[in-house]
Amino acid sequence: MKPSLYLPLAAASAALFFATSPAADGPPDGGAEKIAAALPAKAFAKPEKPRKVLIFSKTGGFHHDSIGTGKLALTELGKKTGAFETVISDDLANFEPKTIDQFDAILFLSTTGEPFDGAPDQDVLKKSLMDFVKGGKGFIGIHAATDTFYKWSDYGDMIGGYFDGHPWGSGTQVSIKVEPGQEKFPLVAMFEGKNVDFKEEIYQLKAPYDSKKVHMMLRLDPEKSDMKVNGLKREDKDWGVSWVRSWGKGRVFYCSLGHNHEMYWNPTVLSHYLAGIQWALGDYKVKIDK
Repeated sequence: MKPSLYLPLAAASAALFFATSPAADGPPDGGAEKIAAALPAKAFAKPEKPRKVLIFSKTGGFHHDSIGTGKLALTELGKKTGAFETVISDDLANFEPKTIDQFDAILFLSTTGEPFDGAPDQDVLKKSLMDFVKGGKGFIGIHAATDTFYKWSDYGDMIGGYFDGHPWGSGTQVSIKVEPGQEKFPLVAMFEGKNVDFKEEIYQLKAPYDSKKVHMMLRLDPEKSDMKVNGLKREDKDWGVSWVRSWGKGRVFYCSLGHNHEMYWNPTVLSHYLAGIQWALGDYKVKIDK
């Protein structure tokens, strides 16, 4: 088998990417090559216009080592498929009214705590972000985006819940299943109705989490996951993993997968990210029921 010409290019791209990205963590050795090999070949839909996504990963609490890996994977995901370009920045000025309008979607990548704290006009920034999404743009949350803005209830309502611990740690074996009845739903069809099994940190969520208020796509399967874990609080066994919802005229996509580096070179997960992001951007025209 001939070696892929894309792999060394990906490594060079990663070197440039992290040399020019402030305070980036970087993927583990070999991570760039694994990402390149796992990327989908094409977009799910042709963009109606060039799309720009802001990747924001400011942390006021726990900082995930995989953030740098996620930045590279998501950037290359948009670049290879032509679906979108990314701007990677934690500069709060990007959320100022009018400035935010240059973007088609905002992506919170494992943000934690209160990332707008310290800004003299954080109420203005919050209103700007909320107006941005409700006005018809997109919001994407990856992993710890639900461990964010506990003091801002509108954010919790928008994203669909708040972090309430992770009984399944990064080294715990879990099985993720497609929501029953959603096997052919386009945003999750890449799973082919089958479970995916791996080690990953899985969240437990608290109010305003209500799986009936969102279009649920993926859940933890308690029948096939390690349940000998500590900290379980939900007697209803409702551990949602990925969903979409409308928010005003805008679109919200959340997926809690993304703690471990390996999630960013899992082909099925990357394909799911792409479908959700393109839906949030408004290019992948898929009807939802919430």
